[in-house]
Amino acid sequence: MRKGADRADAATPADRDRAVDALRAFAILGIVLGHWLVTALVARDGSLRAASPLQHMPWLAPISWAFQTLAVFFLVGGHVATRGYTSARARGTTYGQWLTARLSRLFKPVAAVLALWTVAAVALLLTGAEFGTVRTLVKLALSPLWFLVIFAALTAVTPLLARLNPLWPLAVVLHVDLLRFGLGGPSWLGWANVAAGWLVPYTLGAAWTRGELDRRRAGWILLTGGAVATAALIAWAGYPASMVGVPGAGISNLNPPTLAAVTFGLAQCGLALLLRDPLRRTMRRPLTWAAVALVNLSAMTIFLWHQTALMATTATTLLAGHLPGLHTRPDNLTWIAYRCAWLPLFALALTACWTAFRAYEQPSGRRRRPRPRPSRVIRSHRHPRTPQAKAPHRA
Repeated sequence: MRKGADRADAATPADRDRAVDALRAFAILGIVLGHWLVTALVARDGSLRAASPLQHMPWLAPISWAFQTLAVFFLVGGHVATRGYTSARARGTTYGQWLTARLSRLFKPVAAVLALWTVAAVALLLTGAEFGTVRTLVKLALSPLWFLVIFAALTAVTPLLARLNPLWPLAVVLHVDLLRFGLGGPSWLGWANVAAGWLVPYTLGAAWTRGELDRRRAGWILLTGGAVATAALIAWAGYPASMVGVPGAGISNLNPPTLAAVTFGLAQCGLALLLRDPLRRTMRRPLTWAAVALVNLSAMTIFLWHQTALMATTATTLLAGHLPGLHTRPDNLTWIAYRCAWLPLFALALTACWTAFRAYEQPSGRRRRPRPRPSRVIRSHRHPRTPQAKAPHRA
């Protein structure tokens, strides 16, 4: 392991900002652990129904504050996309080439998820599984896809967002919530926040690329301002304390995003910016960096298959009866203790999914035919002072 870590460390370009990769890895793992902790499949009357411990124990809402890390992912995504597009323009790469390269990494793993769950859903229905159970499983398995659609859309319009001030989408979220909750406007207005809400951290990432967030003061302003605003909205404006959706709740902070979710994301982005220097120092350790690099290389595979790993574990163990922490009602601390004990098995199932499907995210691992060497005639016409261009490093 140490030799492999040393090789990964030595192969990393010296100018790569490892803090960016660390923040992306923490964001992905936070989402995975959050879903595994608050997603329950309760077995009842021969069917499985989705539930959440936050529904029965609302005082556990602070758990969602630690594991709802989507804002950090959009912050990093906006930073990397803006930086990558700027570099691509400097190299003479067209917008279409840049966008194709960016989106292929996102959507190639999606094909495997859609194919497997299409076959699984049809097979379950043909073998007599209850329609409600199949719908619950498919909904959970495909729920990560909404995030990719939004992220891909923002990536596609990165050239237009490179100079957008984050205050503009924040103002849209504020006014939409005022119309919905303050003036009794239609609930469908909230779907405007699906784009505007995630535009806020994404454009903050673009501001990071422009160097506008380099000072630590910017991180402190975002952290304290976002935290104070979120606390005020929860305490006096009636927003839910949970930053994830809770079954049966009248208002969800996440579906669609509310002003409280956006201000909470600002606080998270501020904390992420403050952690950049400590993370850069930590990532100098080869073993730590190798682990972060591995997560980044398989980020989409981990994200897309973590719910499948949870459901596969829940379904296969159902043969042993209704096990606590897996198939029972999540309404007490005993369930929480058992669920934590099941996390290693979820991780093992996810490792199996990663082994089977990581090739869809890493097509470059396939063997390529060697390029033919140029003939002596071609070599003789090459300008002696013109060095051979190196392949550009992709962010």
